Amino acid sequence: MEIIRTILIFILAMTAGVCHSQNTIVAMEPKNGAADVNIDTHLVLTMTEDVVIGQRGFISVYDKSSGKLVDRLDMSIPAGPTTGQPNNPAAQYTPVPYVYKSQHITNRNTKAGTPSGVNAWDKSRYQLDIIGGFSDGFHFYPIISHGKTLTIYLHHNMLEYDHEYYVTIDKGVIGGFNGIKGKKGWTFRTKAQAPSPALRQLTVATDGSGDFSTIQGAMDFIPDSVASEQERYHVLVMNGEYEELVYFRNKRFVTIEGESRNGVLIHYPNNEVFNPHPADIKTNEVKGTFPSRRAAFAADNCSDLVMRDMTIKTDCRGQAEGLLVNGERLFFENIHIIGDGDALQANGSCYWHNCRIDGGGDTILGRGPSFFNHCTITSRGAFMWIRNTEENHGNVFVDCHFKGLSAHAEIGRLPNNNGKNYPHAECVLLNCTLEGIPATGWGRIDESAKSATILEFNSHDAEGIPIDISQRHPQMRQLDPVRDAELIGRYSDSRWVLNW
Repeated sequence: MEIIRTILIFILAMTAGVCHSQNTIVAMEPKNGAADVNIDTHLVLTMTEDVVIGQRGFISVYDKSSGKLVDRLDMSIPAGPTTGQPNNPAAQYTPVPYVYKSQHITNRNTKAGTPSGVNAWDKSRYQLDIIGGFSDGFHFYPIISHGKTLTIYLHHNMLEYDHEYYVTIDKGVIGGFNGIKGKKGWTFRTKAQAPSPALRQLTVATDGSGDFSTIQGAMDFIPDSVASEQERYHVLVMNGEYEELVYFRNKRFVTIEGESRNGVLIHYPNNEVFNPHPADIKTNEVKGTFPSRRAAFAADNCSDLVMRDMTIKTDCRGQAEGLLVNGERLFFENIHIIGDGDALQANGSCYWHNCRIDGGGDTILGRGPSFFNHCTITSRGAFMWIRNTEENHGNVFVDCHFKGLSAHAEIGRLPNNNGKNYPHAECVLLNCTLEGIPATGWGRIDESAKSATILEFNSHDAEGIPIDISQRHPQMRQLDPVRDAELIGRYSDSRWVLNW
């Protein structure tokens, strides 16, 4: 009798375990049988239980009419590296300027990983996706889950207009889920045609009600190098959470405007470890070298770009920009940028108005020139590491607010960087509010940067009381309102700083 009772208890326990392990679908987007779906759609499932992502099996998308395999995600391939690559002493900056070719490069016509410069092929085995025409590709997460909801990220630009597709998911892709099989389990049809280019107005909405569901989809649609201001494209991003890695290049005369700064959140878990520069090529420091792939949002080789009213964030720590820009005549207004080390990297002439920048140290990086007007910057470490050459100005701050979050939050630093420094670096603070900044103002400045220009005028605390400058770093020159009136006037003029 006791044996039978033990067996019954064991069977009940096993049955309970099986029931608990089953994870079934509550909702899917696009809905099964949906029509008018955007070609940049993500695939979203809401499950009965919290999602555990598996490490085997395929997610496949087929053309329902022809039966052709359109896209496939192999879950046995890791998303990307989790440790930094070894230092390569032989790595060098691109010996010839990196060429930004205007070509329609996508996953459909080019193998992801194809070198776009003089760098060697990357033979590592990670997920790889061509985004924004960058043939070298980006590592990415094929599935990102939050609790009971998971989002499937297909390779970019694989779906076409006016096609019907069906999706299959193998058992093992999601823990406790038996998968989706056959041609009827999950189908959808894309919109009949693309938006009319003549309208020059595009809408992005996470619920699929706009012209595109992602910022990347809209930017991929816009042609390279629009000729004039009169042909400017306007992209309206509706309130919502956009968890996507955004990268575009060669765009000109484009405005990207969010519905509201706090309502539009664009974010992705990216950093230098996950998407490093090629092992044989250095990046960032020198103009014309290989582009960086470590930011959550990057506008590369762009000009006459306007962005306003949104929050851009990286979900990673380390060398992890929320926003990285490279170009000329770039205007940003009411943008909130959240990153870690190097939270904002700005290479090229940029105007920043009423923006907030939150970072962990070297929070503002780049070659400049940048003009910051009524911006708020917070940092746990140094606020900036300026790298401009004699060709242009560096960073100029007018009526900005600096909030230090630790004892190490000096305004900036200029240490030797692997034997290299920035003797022409320039930083100017005019009428700025300083909180939590060490009395010395600046941190380490090595001998090789003693010719850098560091100017300060009328810095005060949150109550408007002048800052005690008696312990300032000797390289921080204090401007006199009378003697230096002309110089103050010049640095207050964004056109003079940016040469616009």
